[in-house]
Amino acid sequence: MSHALIAAKSGWGKSWFAQWWTEDNLPNYDHVVILDRRDEFRGLVKAGFATWGIVSNAEAGLSPADWREFIRSNPRVVLARHHLDGDAWKGVAAAIIRAALSMDDDVLLVIDEAHKVAPQSGSYPDAMEDLATEGRGQVASLWVTQRLAKLDETPISEMMVYILGGFKSDNDLRKIAGNVGYNADVHKVSEDRVPGLSKELRADDAGEVPVRKFTQDGRTVGSEWIYSDDSGQQKRINSKRKSMESEHYGPESLPLTVP
Repeated sequence: MSHALIAAKSGWGKSWFAQWWTEDNLPNYDHVVILDRRDEFRGLVKAGFATWGIVSNAEAGLSPADWREFIRSNPRVVLARHHLDGDAWKGVAAAIIRAALSMDDDVLLVIDEAHKVAPQSGSYPDAMEDLATEGRGQVASLWVTQRLAKLDETPISEMMVYILGGFKSDNDLRKIAGNVGYNADVHKVSEDRVPGLSKELRADDAGEVPVRKFTQDGRTVGSEWIYSDDSGQQKRINSKRKSMESEHYGPESLPLTVP
């Protein structure tokens, strides 16, 4: 099992890529639980790949044992936040993580807007740190964020897989540089070129350039990412070459497609 981080600045196609990654991995796990803070994974439900769960004040009081039984009854579920403040949502995430860590089956946890449940500043439940540092038995996790600098350093440093797109913030870029074994300037979209970029990370059509976003008629139709993992593998991924069966919906409920 492994823990992976998908991160990029707003508008890079992060949530589309996270949904594609999740859909592609569904067959590999007995249970998949998606903590959908911004209501962006509903396409998996509409396509019949997952059931739908609303998390409101009533569900916020469920114990880890309650959530364990819920997960067993709903093996692939998208959990949408409904009128819960930040602390309540952290509590729900912690209880679900505890439930997953107590199960014997393989579980994939997808944590959208991960910086909201494990922020760099302020406290958060120990369960988030336990997931990142200890949950490598039966539990895998996918952490998704557009605010890398606001995600606590512990989960970032414990990731076994990084899938990172473009950034503008120097704070975000510094976090990347401290955790990956390649030239982090490849993520700096304000640059024109990245001298000395390794062959694996160069663009096929443009060479030593930072990752790029592709638009058509004012909408994003694809973007580039850098994949790296603990084994030392590194590569550039172009999401224009990926496709999924489920339709992706943004937070405004408008369908977003990648040709």
